Amino acid sequence: MTPPARVQAAIDLLDAVIAAARGQGASADRIAADWFRARRYVGSKDRRAIRELVWNAIRACGEVPVSGRAAMLRLAQDDAPLAAQFDGSNYGPAPVEPGEPVAPGGVAPARLAARLAASGLDDQEQAALLGRAPLDIRANTLKITRDELLPRLPVEARPAIAPQSLRLPSGTAVESWPEFAEGLFEVQDAGSQIACMALGVQPGEAVLDLCAGAGGKTLSLGAAMQNRGKLLACDIDRPRLSRLPERAARAGVLVETRLLDPGKERAMLTDWLGQADAVMIDAPCSGTGTWRRNPEARWRLDAKAIDRYCAMQANVLDIGAALVKPGGRLTYVVCSLLDAEGADRVASFLKDNPGWDVSRPDLPAGTPRGSGTRLTPLGDGTDGFFFATLVRRVN
Repeated sequence: MTPPARVQAAIDLLDAVIAAARGQGASADRIAADWFRARRYVGSKDRRAIRELVWNAIRACGEVPVSGRAAMLRLAQDDAPLAAQFDGSNYGPAPVEPGEPVAPGGVAPARLAARLAASGLDDQEQAALLGRAPLDIRANTLKITRDELLPRLPVEARPAIAPQSLRLPSGTAVESWPEFAEGLFEVQDAGSQIACMALGVQPGEAVLDLCAGAGGKTLSLGAAMQNRGKLLACDIDRPRLSRLPERAARAGVLVETRLLDPGKERAMLTDWLGQADAVMIDAPCSGTGTWRRNPEARWRLDAKAIDRYCAMQANVLDIGAALVKPGGRLTYVVCSLLDAEGADRVASFLKDNPGWDVSRPDLPAGTPRGSGTRLTPLGDGTDGFFFATLVRRVN
């Protein structure tokens, strides 16, 4: 493909991404995969170039663009070689017309950017949310340590901030490596690893991961428990939870899974009421801390969506708290940097539940935020997280 043809292809793909964002449709990753699958004639080099243009344009636009062309013109404002591709050549974009719409820049839609600022994120912190995320892996200590794993990797890696984490170049195809097939490591952001450390699980404990999803945090907890004790992973999402048994078998983690029915979670966990030493609550959230990986997600968020997440978070906190035995603890985690989902959510829980105290474990990264800890891309080099560990009083 010629450079102008690549630009036009990126514009076409952006149109599909923008339409999906407006209609709460598929993610940009899914749309791109389907788009390229339908165009198998596009070579790998062209695919990489088109994807880079699309994701750069997404990052450049704060508000939802009116069109893919407007988004690409925004990107071209600061890129003279890209602007030169609007030359009207075959399969390329038409020349730019005077007064043609150009998408506005910015980190996020204005109201969302204001909420981030009110949550203590300055302009630099907000801009870092749209950087490129590295790839972190966690050495599986059931089989190997980080120091033992490092020389076995086929690419250059360096220790990251979590004790068993290694950082690799973004896009490294680690799941094709024999070390992955052997279960020697898992892909997990260093920030997520630190959030798991906050729960402080010990061998022999009864531990429950309430919103386990596909089990990334579950496997980390299982390794910390050294397969001694009882570990239960729950979720209401059957497709995601169904991926955990295979992952656990590869990692050598002993874990039970339990699919929960929405609205019936408490009734389906009666055998765990007041029995858990530790409960992990990786709550559903807006994902503002993961924009480096999913930048178009910020176009989908509005006040109503955030309110819905807050209601879900309050619900899972109540469910999880009922499972903790006296003297036990829970860690509430969101990959969001909005106080409404983090510090304010925990403050509300503590106000309504006076029988709980805040614990502040010693961790390798993060800054205090309310009763918990915040990790940010700028400050800690991780995805954005808020987490808080709470202890149920004995009396």
